[in-house]
Amino acid sequence: MEYFLTDEQQELRELACRIAREKVKPVRAQHDREGTFPWDMVEVFRQAGFFGVYIPEEYGGTGGGIMELVLVTEELSRICGGIALAVAATALGTFPVLLSGNDEQKARYLPDLVTGRKLAAFGLTEPDAGSDAGSIQTRAVKKGDRYILNGLKHFITNGSVAKIYTVIASTDPAKGTRGATAFIVEEGFPGFRYGKIEDKLGIRASRTSELIFEDCEVPEENRLGREGQGFIVAMRTLDRSRPGVASQALGIAQGAFDLAAEYTSRRIQFGKPVASFQGVQFMLADMASNIEAARALIYSTARMIDAGVQNVARESSMCKLIAADTAMQVTTDSVQLFGGYGYMHDYPIEKFMRDAKITQIYEGTNQILRSVIGRHILKETAGR
Repeated sequence: MEYFLTDEQQELRELACRIAREKVKPVRAQHDREGTFPWDMVEVFRQAGFFGVYIPEEYGGTGGGIMELVLVTEELSRICGGIALAVAATALGTFPVLLSGNDEQKARYLPDLVTGRKLAAFGLTEPDAGSDAGSIQTRAVKKGDRYILNGLKHFITNGSVAKIYTVIASTDPAKGTRGATAFIVEEGFPGFRYGKIEDKLGIRASRTSELIFEDCEVPEENRLGREGQGFIVAMRTLDRSRPGVASQALGIAQGAFDLAAEYTSRRIQFGKPVASFQGVQFMLADMASNIEAARALIYSTARMIDAGVQNVARESSMCKLIAADTAMQVTTDSVQLFGGYGYMHDYPIEKFMRDAKITQIYEGTNQILRSVIGRHILKETAGR
């Protein structure tokens, strides 16, 4: 379909596509098999300028927006959803600074994040606070000109490889979500260390770890916004980052579909290509249609955000929900179309199915997102 990309956006998309095929594809299997973080690809992405595509020019970025981030993430994920997270997860950790940081904080942190000299991560999830983000137990107590953080964050994408972390901690547990506060925590702050490195089903080229805070000292000037605004910072961030997760899911789905369409066109059974059978054609038609529908919703949401629309919680939840469910269905069907070969590590298709599953889970499970969407529908209906 024609999405009327600008010349600059089309060039960016073509660049990401070329890098994905020429640089990422040859190393994806090794990084997946060994579970290693792709520092080699981070350097490639740095040189290509991918870390700054959504950051204003005044901080060294290209002045693009969510749409540019979506295009890059989609094309990289079309080859490897795990390696693409080096860019997408850094964006997630950067958004709180970009959206809620003051001028001094932006000037201090964004230049290194734009160039990829430092990666970022977002610290919200805890062992007992996943979908229920209001139950965070990490505490921040103000002492003089600093805050003392104690607690544990886990399942943190880019954990232990990032240098800059935006962390949500409770400064007033009695107030629940209204007592949460956001902080910028740097690697090397006293009392901050990394815990367990997770061994995952999919996105194995992305690092996932625990963040441990034991009397961690965070300067007061590293607080994002006022005390009690942490939950607002987190929700504003997720509203703008979910199209990025959606584009990761979209890229995974498109990459799997590409492989399935090619394989069924050349696989001969009963004297003719498998793709010539009506049952297979119906599967391919549904896969292609759902992918295009997800793409249209993602691009539309990204453009809404870039146009300055503030209340996008419903739309960002919708695009992540639809894209993630599409990715899981398309990759599962693609494995089916490969038959026995699809179940073997020798073929890349099984990796796409493993990578797809996480998109239904992180940055809001698809069940939670359905609740978010439902609440917005009921609120709008009541207001008519």
